[in-house]
Amino acid sequence: MFLAKDFYFEAAHHLINYDGKCRNIHGHSYKLRITIQGKLGKNGMVMDFGDLKNIVKDNVLEILDHSDLNEFVDQPTAENLCIYIWDKLKLLLPLYEIRLWETRDSMAFIRSENGN
Repeated sequence: MFLAKDFYFEAAHHLINYDGKCRNIHGHSYKLRITIQGKLGKNGMVMDFGDLKNIVKDNVLEILDHSDLNEFVDQPTAENLCIYIWDKLKLLLPLYEIRLWETRDSMAFIRSENGN
């Protein structure tokens, strides 16, 4: 069974050694989708949505929201941010997939290869 929750945050960044507009500092309204995988518990849930929300809020959103992403990731592309978020959550959640939209129609994602 899979369970997913969407989150939103605002942040700024600039790309290093990049020849395009994104070399200048600018901001995005990010959409983050965390998908976990697990078996249903006796309560009929993989995990309580509130628990999932709190884990992501405490370990990702409190850090990244309204921040300069270059302080946390050397080259804060959507791809590298997915890896950063995965590393923050991989010991806390049974991650299946992380999707990060940088704009309404552009996103990157990372997925567990073996369901772990």
